[in-house]
Amino acid sequence: MTTGLLSFLAFAFVASVTPGPNNILVLATAATDGLRATIPLILGIALGFGVMVTVVGLGLAGPLASHAGLHAMLRWLGAAWMLVLAWQIARSAAPDPAQRARKGGPLGFWGACAFQWVNPKAWVLALATVTTYTVPGEALVGRILLLAGIFVVVTLPSTGAWAVLGAGTGRLLSSPGRLRAFNLAMGLLLAASVVPVLLG
Repeated sequence: MTTGLLSFLAFAFVASVTPGPNNILVLATAATDGLRATIPLILGIALGFGVMVTVVGLGLAGPLASHAGLHAMLRWLGAAWMLVLAWQIARSAAPDPAQRARKGGPLGFWGACAFQWVNPKAWVLALATVTTYTVPGEALVGRILLLAGIFVVVTLPSTGAWAVLGAGTGRLLSSPGRLRAFNLAMGLLLAASVVPVLLG
């Protein structure tokens, strides 16, 4: 593996494992719904972000970003969706395992895939990946696919670690009061992550 790819691997790991909307959702879902419920969420995040890196890298998102009105509308819609998710998390009580474990929390697999497009951290990381780890004149498609694939592989265990942390936290939330306080805190954290979207 070249030095550039080793550097990218380190970047991808740090980017995937640090706190952000994806990891907050996984943590909250694991704490309230259990570890199994996070599997569709983790897979959706990894695949969705890999697709996002590919699309951004191949330049298909450029025309979208160049239309200021459309870009602003999508930014506000995305922020509204994240606030709805934050509200759902903040208000959630002890779940019925038979109902929630099959869905993968509030989003499920496809919802987690789509969530990347309204996640400000995902946009920043996708753009940073493309601008920093590609070289003009090289085989761009192959390079973009390689970078996206590395991100998918690295995201799985990184996000999975948050699920394990959430499941461990869930064992401490046996009382309804503590569970409500935890869910409220997770909802507030997710809502706070929307601020850069609204101010950007």
